[in-house]
Amino acid sequence: MINKNKRIIAIIAALLFYASLSACSKGKKINGFQQGIPVTAAYVTKKAMPIQIHTIGNVQAISSVDVNARVGGELLNAYFKEGQYVKKGQLMLLIDPRPFTIALEQAQANLMRDEAQLNYDTQNLKRYTKLVAKDYVTKDQYDQIKTQAQALSATVQADKAQVDNAKLQLSYCYIDAPVSGRTGSLLVKPGNIVSINQPNSTTLVNIQQTRPIYVQFSVPEQYLNDIRMYKHKGTLNVGASFKGSGNTGKVEYGDLTFINNAIDTSTGTIMLKAQYQNNDDMLWPGQYVNVTLTLTDMPDAVVVPSRAIQVSQEGQYVFVVGRNNIAETRPVVSHYSYDHESLIEKGVSPGEIVVTDGQLELVDGSKVELKNKLVTGNTNQ
Repeated sequence: MINKNKRIIAIIAALLFYASLSACSKGKKINGFQQGIPVTAAYVTKKAMPIQIHTIGNVQAISSVDVNARVGGELLNAYFKEGQYVKKGQLMLLIDPRPFTIALEQAQANLMRDEAQLNYDTQNLKRYTKLVAKDYVTKDQYDQIKTQAQALSATVQADKAQVDNAKLQLSYCYIDAPVSGRTGSLLVKPGNIVSINQPNSTTLVNIQQTRPIYVQFSVPEQYLNDIRMYKHKGTLNVGASFKGSGNTGKVEYGDLTFINNAIDTSTGTIMLKAQYQNNDDMLWPGQYVNVTLTLTDMPDAVVVPSRAIQVSQEGQYVFVVGRNNIAETRPVVSHYSYDHESLIEKGVSPGEIVVTDGQLELVDGSKVELKNKLVTGNTNQ
């Protein structure tokens, strides 16, 4: 019986508590007059506004190339400094060319010897051709000379291939930059032996191609149709910026160049890439930047301050201040924002007043008192 009385008392206390909250949210009565809950508010306006998507992106090199040796030997010299920007075709490294120079000279000597022998056998074959026609030599002797000349001709062709291969191996001693880009650390220093096709073979240096450069980012799949539609109409501009020491938020502008062919089902996002010229090297591989994808400019957008929009389980809503300063909840749809303002696709009209601060104390039907003076903007319908 005692426990039952305690439960009844607890229920009554809870009801009184929520009743007091409701009374507070509706406004207080002073001297018999209901006072409004103090809030700040702003007009719903109509103005030109860019349609933008904001997210975080990651800077990526157009290509990342590991420079490896294709012949083994002592690394004699490096013709660049670590971190230096190099151009495609620029000499970077030199592997001792002497063993390959000797191999080339030997191959050339073998070719000269066999060419001389082939020249003799060719002249001899011409003589035997005349002699066999007059029956001065047997057909068997002629065939033997002919076979010898043909075999030596094949040997000369093999010698030429050996010379070409020796030249190729010698050229591998001079390692040029395969792409233009920024070098990383030199992983093998001059004086060390470079090995190939061995477990301890390694990359000599990495080159990151940074001009132009990519920024990769992802956006929620709900934006995909809009992105594809506006991309079909023309080039989409993508701004990339960051704030750091010596940087006040400078924006680098590029073009959207890639839309992934599938949505990431684990995150519900679509991956995109934008390309930047990056001539001043503001963007650096691996860097995280603030990305702003501009889809289009809307000349007559219905706009409210972004802080006016609240979110509940049912979706987005705002408090609209109506007649007699009574606030009512109004569901709205907003996907895009710019400079602390949000574009409203439906829910409110220009000229209406929305609460921008103090929403936590409000419920539908609360009486409010404006703490700020409303500034008249472009509220044309």
